[in-house]
Amino acid sequence: MILLELVKQEWMKGIRSSGFYKNVAVSIFLGVFSLYIGGLLFFMGFSLNKILEEVPGGTPMELFNGAMLYLLLTGLLLRFMMQQLGTVNLNAYQVLPVNRSLLINFLLLKPLVSLANYVLLLVVIPFAVRSVAAYYTGGVALRFVVAFELMVWCNSLLASFLKRRFGSGLLSFVLVLVAFGAIFLLEYLHVFSLFAISRALFGFVVMNPIGLLIPAGAVVLAFLLNKWFFAQNFYPEKFNSKLQNSRTATANLSFLDRFGIIGELISVQLKLMLRHKRTRTLLFFSAIFLLYGLMFYTNDHQSDGMRFFCSMFMTGILMFIYGQWSISWDSAHFDGILTKNIPTRTYVQSNYYLMLAFNVICFILTTPYFLFGSKIIYMHLTAFLFNTGCNIIFLLFFATFNNKRVDLSRSSAMNYQGTTYKSFLIVLPIMFFPILWVNVLAWLTSLTVALWSLAAMGLIGLIFRKSLLNLCVKQFNSRKYIIAQGFREVE
Repeated sequence: MILLELVKQEWMKGIRSSGFYKNVAVSIFLGVFSLYIGGLLFFMGFSLNKILEEVPGGTPMELFNGAMLYLLLTGLLLRFMMQQLGTVNLNAYQVLPVNRSLLINFLLLKPLVSLANYVLLLVVIPFAVRSVAAYYTGGVALRFVVAFELMVWCNSLLASFLKRRFGSGLLSFVLVLVAFGAIFLLEYLHVFSLFAISRALFGFVVMNPIGLLIPAGAVVLAFLLNKWFFAQNFYPEKFNSKLQNSRTATANLSFLDRFGIIGELISVQLKLMLRHKRTRTLLFFSAIFLLYGLMFYTNDHQSDGMRFFCSMFMTGILMFIYGQWSISWDSAHFDGILTKNIPTRTYVQSNYYLMLAFNVICFILTTPYFLFGSKIIYMHLTAFLFNTGCNIIFLLFFATFNNKRVDLSRSSAMNYQGTTYKSFLIVLPIMFFPILWVNVLAWLTSLTVALWSLAAMGLIGLIFRKSLLNLCVKQFNSRKYIIAQGFREVE
């Protein structure tokens, strides 16, 4: 069958790619982490019954049904952000005797076999066995599980349609976020009760044998919406017509040209970050991470080390995101950089000043946290100095060890393309050293001594930045051909 042949080709495509064998360490790490999360979810499924029994207002299943629409809306939002769209090489198959409808069906159904669509069954099945079957019957428990999984499929197909129809850019996400926020605001203002609607709807679905027709119909409707979209946009030239006719969305950054070659390189990097999916998504998430202080600073039980980590993370989030990928993001045109009349020191300095500007911007954006008290002010000032004097140099030096090509055209969320164990080794020291340093010194002496010592490290790094940049330049020169060779290997 042609369908089985398509599945076979997708499998061969995956195992034949160079990244399949090179990312063994990352795959092992993610596999162990996934098993850990799976164990937690399974334990939660058995414990959820006792938790919901303590909540007044109905049986555990009725309460779960009431929360179902909240779960589905939240899942749809997360999928819109993180779910990668399925792809197939249309040009290769259009010249072969393969039915167009079969290709579209394969493309739409392929994401449904992803493990992400079934991971919540680790919670739902134990809950259904222990709670639903205990209060009702085994048939009700079975319909409960089937209805839940059908709605997960509907979410997956609907998220794919929304991303294909409206795009996955920042504006589209903001519009979706506003729409979801309006729904929850109306719920908060008691215009309607989403909980009551969800409880009645899914109560009918679970308690009546014909109720499964509702989630099944929702899956079919979401599938037909995707089919309709592909019927209108099957050919690549039509699908990309808007992109071909649209003007660039990046701002004019010509004012940076007055700073010479360094300014031009910074301008190129900023345009690169604004034009590609992966970098734009990371910039958006960095804005969300600036809100971390609301979680750490309002908790009196947090240690000083964790609070300083939060300060360092927020005042340097753009630096952390850009720093470890500062060279890898140039992988598509790295050979061109080596052949141009661009001194290595100039290239390294452009990355340095860009990260310095990022730190200044993040520090200014986090100044409202100064209202939390003088301790937070000192932590932010210390974090800014430490990031600027030490962490920038650290990232510039160790970014040269990351020689994996990065495809910026792919979506960022849940995308580990270009990620190796080296990426984790670069970030881990930055993450854990300040926490350990502040906690130990604060315990041995005082928090003031710990902060002053880190601030002094940052000031020393700023004073000797020329010598430290020379060290980074030598490191770059010693590895630039190894980096170039790695960037030429396309997955």
